[in-house]
Amino acid sequence: MFLVSCFRILDRGVVRALAMVDAVQRANAAPLLANANLTLGLWIRDSCSDVSTALRATEDFIREERHWRRRPVMALVGAGQSEISIAVARQLTLQMIPQISYSSTASILSDKSRFPAFLRTIPNDEHQTGAMVSLISSFQWSWVGMVTTDGDYGLSALNNFLWQTADRQICVAFKSVLPESVTNQNIHAAIRQTALTIYNNPKVKVIVSFAKPTIMESLFKELKRQTLAAGDSLDAMRRVWIASDSWSSMDLKNVEELGHVVGFHFKRGNIEQFVNFLSRLEASEEGEVQSSHSLVASTVASGETESGMLGMCSVQMAVLAIAYAAVEMCRHNDCKTPEAIQPWQLLEALWMEEFETEGARYRFDQRGDINLGYDVSVWKVQAGGTVQETVAEYQPQNHSFSFTRGDAMNPLTALKNIVSRCSSSCAPGQFKKSAEGQHTCCYECINCTENYYSNSTDMDQCFSCNTDREWAPEGSVACIPKEMLFFCWNNGFAIVLVAFSALGIVLALLISALFYHQRHTPVVRASGGPLSQVILYSLIVSFVSAMLFVGQPNSAQCKARQVLYGISFTVCVSCVLVKTLQILLAFQFNPAQQDVLRKLFQPYVIVSVCSALQVVTCICWLVLKSPFSYIINQNTTLLQDCHEGSYIAFGVMLGYIALLAFICFVCAFKCRKLPQQYNEARFITFSMLLYLMSWLLFIPIYVTTSGVYLPAVEMVVILISNYGILSCHFFPKCYVILLKKDKNTQSAFKKSLYEYSSKSTASFETSESSENAVGLDWSTVEIKSVEVSVLNQDLKQRQSLRRSFSV
Repeated sequence: MFLVSCFRILDRGVVRALAMVDAVQRANAAPLLANANLTLGLWIRDSCSDVSTALRATEDFIREERHWRRRPVMALVGAGQSEISIAVARQLTLQMIPQISYSSTASILSDKSRFPAFLRTIPNDEHQTGAMVSLISSFQWSWVGMVTTDGDYGLSALNNFLWQTADRQICVAFKSVLPESVTNQNIHAAIRQTALTIYNNPKVKVIVSFAKPTIMESLFKELKRQTLAAGDSLDAMRRVWIASDSWSSMDLKNVEELGHVVGFHFKRGNIEQFVNFLSRLEASEEGEVQSSHSLVASTVASGETESGMLGMCSVQMAVLAIAYAAVEMCRHNDCKTPEAIQPWQLLEALWMEEFETEGARYRFDQRGDINLGYDVSVWKVQAGGTVQETVAEYQPQNHSFSFTRGDAMNPLTALKNIVSRCSSSCAPGQFKKSAEGQHTCCYECINCTENYYSNSTDMDQCFSCNTDREWAPEGSVACIPKEMLFFCWNNGFAIVLVAFSALGIVLALLISALFYHQRHTPVVRASGGPLSQVILYSLIVSFVSAMLFVGQPNSAQCKARQVLYGISFTVCVSCVLVKTLQILLAFQFNPAQQDVLRKLFQPYVIVSVCSALQVVTCICWLVLKSPFSYIINQNTTLLQDCHEGSYIAFGVMLGYIALLAFICFVCAFKCRKLPQQYNEARFITFSMLLYLMSWLLFIPIYVTTSGVYLPAVEMVVILISNYGILSCHFFPKCYVILLKKDKNTQSAFKKSLYEYSSKSTASFETSESSENAVGLDWSTVEIKSVEVSVLNQDLKQRQSLRRSFSV
């Protein structure tokens, strides 16, 4: 049978054994046990870092106690390694003997359904890996490597680390699992492969390791050998090494070659009394203990292996927990009789009883752990060699670090300049796109598309803008509010159009005043008298309606502008139509028909009926489907405009005006050859032609155009129509009234009519059909004053001409 032999002494193991001795001695000397008349006994066995050896030692505890009828072993402190503690815990669970470990951190040991008698005075690996992940995340390292062993401790740490990094956007570039035992025949090949993996991943600047000290020492040597063999400098092997509690206390040589080493340790606590104990032990010349451990005690007392003392607090807490529990158990049981008490009773007391050390009280949680957090240290080179310095404490309650020194003086500050990423950071305005099958940390940076944005670095996706009111160009870091557009008052084109509208209103008012002042003159009376005023004021309303096309539209404005224009211009064209029909009535029918038609001809009735039809159309439009204000959502802007509600009604309204204008055009065209003073037919023809052409051009432009200037298109057409009426109907009259006053007399009108009658006689000699081309501009219903005499003279002349031709 092959038995593992202990061929060397580890300083850390000896120090922990001495800490156990010191803790038991101080507990026995303390009032707590002295008052209870209790004494703790001590039996130390070496596990030789081997599971089988540890199991045999555990069996010896139980068998020898029974064989020699000693007092039963009530509790076991240890072991140091998780693999050994797991095996021993299964054995002790059979008799529910409590086991308290000072450094076994495997998470599986917190499963009380499998290890109900196992306790520990340290946090489990979930907390340690969580602290490591918090540190990695705080430095924004997202591309890390993992080195561990194939034992329960290493595999448990690996699983916890992978689980916790998944939620923190940290990727594990590689996972190297080495054999747990240094005697494994594959250990050297595995170390060579791990070193090669590290060398071939230069972007991985951070490596987390849960391996043993001996394995890490061999790995560092192999990595150095491969780096030099490849012809690279030692800078190529420099990394940030994050050490777990399994090797964070080892003595490292040539740390500057490795880069930076950050270690996680259990709380050291106050070791002053333990150092005094070692000093006394060193000075002692007596006893077997001195001869066995004098070198270790001397070294520790001098502070040369102070890193090996990290975690001594956990050993002392284990002894204190047993002492407090024993006192509580003996209060309710007869501890003087060995058979009267059982280990499970002490286990119950351990679960229930608090214990005190250094002024603080502690109790095992429901998982059997005590989570004090961790000390974080770094290795640094000093004149005397390599030393560790505690630089931070990890607070498990809030998952944060408290630094022992400020940023400027803290050695961890140097790590902020180290970048460990698979891909460069994506700037705001970009997002990460990972290729299928690759790590999520390996990606390319893609600009956010239009109407999407990202406002921080390394975004997994871009956020969408609310396209109802925002937009964003490609690669944006924020959404831009869409500008609200409309044909506003401060627009240069709008200012011009409004100025023309205002000018039209002023001109119409001035002409109205002039016509009222000259209302008894032949020119004004021949222009229609009161109907001219109706035309002018309808044009004023039409000019006002044109202004409603400017400014931010609202529903009331949308309804008013079309209706006002439609009704007002209908009134205007209806009056023009009356004047045109009156010309036809005067000159395009024989006298017998004229008498009958003149009785039926009622100008104001015609104007009222024509206007009423348009009013009915507009009322139906407003009631059934009226215009309204709405917003057109464009790519980068919001266009506020008026929707006509019913384009059919809009077309009917414009078509009706166009029909009246066309009738005016046809009638006026037939009466275009009359005396200069009477002839408005040519001007009516031109104004109606101008109206029809402008609105014919408007229709295709209106249908095919969109944007802020669409209201301006209709506004321009309205102004053209209005100014066409003003220019053709009123400006010539004003010219005569103001500048040709000699022609605005009854004698001038008689002379003009006489000359026209003479021409008419000659025209009859040529063709009787020319009679149909003669006409008189007449706009009043009642034939009065000068117009009556002139018309009668003209009619008499025409009759005499007819009689002369008959003869």
